[in-house]
Amino acid sequence: MVKVGMPKVGIIMGSDSDLPVMKEAAKVLEDFEVDYEMKVISAHRTPERLHEYARTAEERGIEVIIAGAGGAAHLPGVLAALTMIPVIGVPIKSKALNGLDSLLSIVQMPPGIPVATVGIDGAKNAALLALEILSIKYPEIKEKLKKYREDMKRKVEEKSKKLEELGWRKYLEG
Repeated sequence: MVKVGMPKVGIIMGSDSDLPVMKEAAKVLEDFEVDYEMKVISAHRTPERLHEYARTAEERGIEVIIAGAGGAAHLPGVLAALTMIPVIGVPIKSKALNGLDSLLSIVQMPPGIPVATVGIDGAKNAALLALEILSIKYPEIKEKLKKYREDMKRKVEEKSKKLEELGWRKYLEG
């Protein structure tokens, strides 16, 4: 966890097997110097811990929760039901259905309990969405997001120019 002030983002996963995906959210938040906490909490195996996490998140300074889960993927929805803090669900790719089961479990929430959902294994986009939510309140985050987007644009333009100069064959050769 980055320890500058109070955590603004909670990164929660249902199992440590989700960490290779969810670490991407942490990397983005670190790049933007946004505090976060990261925990493994299972909606099915540790429901009391999940309830406690949701009940105390706001007082710990959590303003957005990124919740990753695979398979049944109930974690994001249960969190959304237990707190008023925005929850972003990250469906984790599963062996059985390549993450489609996770995606549908997270995106198909009942009316009144929304979970913002990103693509399968989309922890990086989840962090960027969390930053966009935080940027409403924190202008310094908004400025960093603007710079991030400008950098992306510049990189695409540089690649396009290189492709135009070299042609596709030489471009692919490196």
